[in-house]
Amino acid sequence: MSDEELERRYRRLLTVYPWEHRRAYEEEMLAVLLADARPGQRRPRVADTANLIGAGLRARLRVSARGFTEPAWADASAVTGVLVALVLFALAGNTLLDQLVPDPSLPPPPRPVGPDLVDWLRVAGWAGVTVSALVGLRWIAAGLAWAGVAGWAVLVAPGVVDQPTYVVDTLPQLALAVVAAAALTVPAPRRRAVPVLGARRLVVLVLAALAVVSILEINRLARPAFTASSNTGYTVYVLYDLEARTELAMWLYLAGLAVAGLAVLVSLAGLAPEIRRRVAVMLAPVAALALVIDTALAGWAVSIVHMGHAIPLVPAQWAMLVLVPVVTFLAGVLLVRRREETLRMVALGRDADRERPVA
Repeated sequence: MSDEELERRYRRLLTVYPWEHRRAYEEEMLAVLLADARPGQRRPRVADTANLIGAGLRARLRVSARGFTEPAWADASAVTGVLVALVLFALAGNTLLDQLVPDPSLPPPPRPVGPDLVDWLRVAGWAGVTVSALVGLRWIAAGLAWAGVAGWAVLVAPGVVDQPTYVVDTLPQLALAVVAAAALTVPAPRRRAVPVLGARRLVVLVLAALAVVSILEINRLARPAFTASSNTGYTVYVLYDLEARTELAMWLYLAGLAVAGLAVLVSLAGLAPEIRRRVAVMLAPVAALALVIDTALAGWAVSIVHMGHAIPLVPAQWAMLVLVPVVTFLAGVLLVRRREETLRMVALGRDADRERPVA
């Protein structure tokens, strides 16, 4: 009975290995472990347990790393790299326009003095990433994207003490930059994004980005003017960064943004299912991070506004900001693999049914 119990516990430990490894080596490994056991031993030794868990996790990491080099991940990475680089280029261009064109709703003193070198470098850098990725210079595109991530660490991260809200607000853009850099680092055939997306989808993505930037700039330039000396009140409709004097104008802004977003979604929906699923997995961490900031940290941001001084985040909040995107990505990878394994098994069953002779 003790031998059967020990064997059962060793088999339970061996489940840490990938199933391909267990299928080939489980019985051999189990025989060696049982032969090395002491008479009457009922539990695996601590050293054996540590060795099996460590080796099993390393084997799973190797299998996972190989999985990211399969064609579906390579194609999805090429598409995601171009898509995210285009989004970051649009965001940088919008910031540059905000500096170049003064906001007429503000009195002269608060108006920006103009763009600085960093604003121009952001636009040039993400334009370089987009163009490099499209023409097939993926390593140059990846290098520029990682340089953007490093630039955030140098220029923005030091403000975590005295400007924590600004740092937190820029985290979604940092997450986008990390996604773009990581996606472009995945090996893929030269200029792979162009044939996978197609010329029509590329045109739709570019036009959608231009439309969003144009709508945001029109809204900024058409905002109600603020005059400190004015004693007459007026109604202003506000939704995030959008402002309008009439409800109709607000709905028009929202409709324009919705049409641009819908055009992107419809365009990406035409991709192959295995590519579409992986693009969603790579973008999901950014959406999860933005949701956490907008919900879990909303009270913290309001407290800073009311108290008038910076309130540092506690370690648990920082851990949440770091772990939520990572866990979201890993969960997405696991769901994709299980979904596709299920589809593969269903397809095999259907093929077997077709080949089965009719009685």
